[in-house]
Amino acid sequence: MIFAFTIVQVVVAALAAVICVVLGLIGRKPSDVTLGSMIVVELLLIAQLVIALVAPAAGNPSKGSVLEFYVYLVTALLIPPLAIVWGLLERSRWSNVVLGIAGFAIAVMVFRMYQIWVLQVA
Repeated sequence: MIFAFTIVQVVVAALAAVICVVLGLIGRKPSDVTLGSMIVVELLLIAQLVIALVAPAAGNPSKGSVLEFYVYLVTALLIPPLAIVWGLLERSRWSNVVLGIAGFAIAVMVFRMYQIWVLQVA
């Protein structure tokens, strides 16, 4: 179940990144599609936070460093709102590229969080 949710998060973040980068490279300014894709990524990260808070009580504690996991999670939670604000303030085609880079960074961070929670032994 955790692996499936991780795959969904990584795919959604990567898809959002591709959408943002492609629209940025063809000269489009940030739109509801690009900003909305980052909002979806943020909602999935909030769900990840809730799961991470509830999982230890449900008998699924982290196998790796809890501190490292939460540092990744908090950083990942901060990236989409900052990228969205950047996109709204800048309103240039390069804002979409920034949103895309943020999406790729989050995809990598989500996979690393999965490794810490499930695979890594502290």
